[in-house]
Amino acid sequence: MGGDGLLTIDSLAERVGQELGVSEWHRIAQPRIDQFAQATEDLQWIHVDPVRAAAGPYGRTIAHGYLTLALLPALVTEAFTVSDAARRVNYGLDKARFPRPVHVDDEVRGRFSVRFAEAIDGGVQLGLKVVVESRDGGKPVCVAETVTLLMRS
Repeated sequence: MGGDGLLTIDSLAERVGQELGVSEWHRIAQPRIDQFAQATEDLQWIHVDPVRAAAGPYGRTIAHGYLTLALLPALVTEAFTVSDAARRVNYGLDKARFPRPVHVDDEVRGRFSVRFAEAIDGGVQLGLKVVVESRDGGKPVCVAETVTLLMRS
């Protein structure tokens, strides 16, 4: 796991505006895109038909934007650990944008910083800014503002 191993629920409020960590790189291969398409019943050719997509606007298939969002829980657990959080509950999104597509076989990673940390009964409501980058550089592939509940045991 990356990031600061000394984070606690109570220390998060002191980290507002600061980066907590960066995940590992993850390759987005066609089988993953196909599985997501099947699971969500979004079988648009731009995602699942490499031959047709090669002649399309991106020259190859692209991942669903929501596939990128669905990776955030895994990416965040790589980026940092809160030592006294017994459970993590995805509470929602305040905002999500996809400035550019994730092309098949791109590698992506998440960069996480604290927007807010508000004490709640039994834990903290944590607002994160997430920037998902592509290894090839350029604009981010996703910028999201997430809200997570981190609860003590």
